[in-house]
Amino acid sequence: MAVRLLISVLFISLVSLTYASDPAPLQDFCVAVKDDDAKVFVNGKICKDPNMVSADDFLFPGPNMPGLNVPGNTSNPLGSKVTQVNVNQLPGLNTLGISLVRIDYAPYGLNPPHTHPRATEVLVVVEGTLYVGFVTSNPANPNVKNKLFTKTLNPGDVFVFPEGLIHFQFNVGKTNAVVFAGLSSQNPGVITIANAVFGSNPPINLDVLTKAFQVDTNVIKYLQGQFWWNID
Repeated sequence: MAVRLLISVLFISLVSLTYASDPAPLQDFCVAVKDDDAKVFVNGKICKDPNMVSADDFLFPGPNMPGLNVPGNTSNPLGSKVTQVNVNQLPGLNTLGISLVRIDYAPYGLNPPHTHPRATEVLVVVEGTLYVGFVTSNPANPNVKNKLFTKTLNPGDVFVFPEGLIHFQFNVGKTNAVVFAGLSSQNPGVITIANAVFGSNPPINLDVLTKAFQVDTNVIKYLQGQFWWNID
């Protein structure tokens, strides 16, 4: 497992050589200041005084935190868990345009349809067998449907989810699955489709969703009454 983890991290590091959504740094580094300590709001995070920066600002995990060698807790209705390493967990990533995640899946666990509004995702499978896919944006021709791209992945396989497109991963095997993924933003963001549409606060107007989904109002009421699990 240690060798697989090393290979995965080395692979993901290559993402830093590609175009990222975030602005390029104008100095050696810009370690993020915690939001609670920031005096102003900026597009991203403001820089910590370079004289106060230490090696710990570039290290994950922090004190009393598990590393990426520790499996995430998949004991939830979706059977999956995302462990994030972005600028909020690793301040040294600020302005560098890269982050990564570990995702654990129980047998038949799902990372439900979601999108990263600010990042392309490159995923490598370490253990297990996953059915993955993404859906294109709306075609220019209204008579053409959104296209679905899918693949079944095994250990060592790599798959790319283009920035902003809805995508998912489903463990089709009878054993646990593990992946690592690099993302082209220090803070890629995530919008889980069902959570956003049916679990927003305040809820979206019933008439809006009933007409949008072309179903009975009671179906929308039922969906809005569910607890929409967050695995991040």
